[in-house]
Amino acid sequence: MLLCALVGLDTIGAYASIGPQGLLWFAVVAVLFLLPSSLMISELGSAFPAEGGPYAWARLAFGRIAASLTAVFYWATNPVWLGGSLTITAVATISAFLVELEGVSKYAVALAFIWGAIGAVIFSASVGKWLPRIGAITRVVTLGFFAVSVVAYGVEQGFQGDISLGDLSPTYAVFIAAVPLLAFKFVGSEVGSNAGEEMKNPKRDVPAAVLRSAALTFVLYGVPILGILLVLPPSQVGLLDGFIDAIRQVFTVYGGSVAADGTVILTGWGEALGDVAAVAFVLALLSSAGAWIMGADRALAAACFDGAGPPWLGRISRRLGTPTRVNLASGLLATTVMVLAFELAGDNGNRYFSATLNVAISTSIVAYVAVYPAFARLRRTHPGVGRPYRVPGGRAVALVLSTLTTGFIVLAVCELVWPGFGVGWFGSAGDPDAQLREFGFEGERALFELTQIVPLVVLGAVGVAFAMLGRASERVAVPADAATEPAS
Repeated sequence: MLLCALVGLDTIGAYASIGPQGLLWFAVVAVLFLLPSSLMISELGSAFPAEGGPYAWARLAFGRIAASLTAVFYWATNPVWLGGSLTITAVATISAFLVELEGVSKYAVALAFIWGAIGAVIFSASVGKWLPRIGAITRVVTLGFFAVSVVAYGVEQGFQGDISLGDLSPTYAVFIAAVPLLAFKFVGSEVGSNAGEEMKNPKRDVPAAVLRSAALTFVLYGVPILGILLVLPPSQVGLLDGFIDAIRQVFTVYGGSVAADGTVILTGWGEALGDVAAVAFVLALLSSAGAWIMGADRALAAACFDGAGPPWLGRISRRLGTPTRVNLASGLLATTVMVLAFELAGDNGNRYFSATLNVAISTSIVAYVAVYPAFARLRRTHPGVGRPYRVPGGRAVALVLSTLTTGFIVLAVCELVWPGFGVGWFGSAGDPDAQLREFGFEGERALFELTQIVPLVVLGAVGVAFAMLGRASERVAVPADAATEPAS
């Protein structure tokens, strides 16, 4: 489940489009963000194995409103992500390898993809868990085979990418462009903890699973990003289809050719393996959605059940054991995002992909503004709680780790809301509008800002409203003659 949550294949091409310098920042942020956050989640998940995971930790540390905002942002990102970048990547992959999708067929496949993921999480965990299992296997096999194919392609055809030490020289402009994607790639190690009370032995299993997954995440992201940069010239690496184009290119080693204009034609075994890889790729995307929605829907349901949202929304199906009402809400929101994005973007896939991906990233990582500081605060407020796994060091180390990870989150949000944040300030080199051009919003900053700020404001208002609704429900539920009685 953690592999499916952490290793999202839809963003590999987007990150590779940053260029060779992205490899440097990938390694740096892995050390300064992925490692500390994994250590913190290992302690939180084993010491506080409560249902709702991040919601429960934020509630313990900062109270109901902060926890309600955490739950709403944590939940909402996944329908937006599912209906946005995951769906468009799946449609683009099927169109590139299997069958061209246009008009009605595009919408039909998109709806099948969205509701296939929702259907998997509505079933009981004993059934739904098979989607992450299949997704983890397809990830490892697909990315492993791609890595082997890159080597074979390089031996036979030579590498097209041109990476030199000079390309790795760090610049602020590339760093600030990389931070949001890396933050999005490296969060998710707490997804399993959303079902903390359903685990057999979270005190033992959470740290082991989180730390293993962090190590695999580094490899499973790093290898294909390097492969794309070795195979494709930087000018040909697109936000949406960079990884897809790289697969097509390297699979010519099994059968196919590249025309003078760069068009790739797969034949024989190259075509057959390309089709298999496309199916595996779509399954991996589907499992990403399933793993995140399975966890995030439980977090929102736990919040509502706990009084930080409408109680009716947090009800768990007695027959299935899943929060079906939240699941259906996720499906409806994802469908709405998909339809709106298709209609507004028209044929500009990059525009649709970048706008929805940015919203998904910003709503996702805003949730961690309370989660990562909760680590240091709970060390201080709950020192007597047993910690089967404890991050080495005292409160000072805990404060440093919380501050470091939260700093990355805040910086990423600033860049998402205002692409080019800090570029050109104090004499730094770079074009602050370069990201807008890459996103397909050249000269339209005001429009882009609306696509990012409005969802954040709306979700913030929903989070506060949920907290108030939950409080109102609790007040109504307390009999008048029991108002002065101590809580049980």
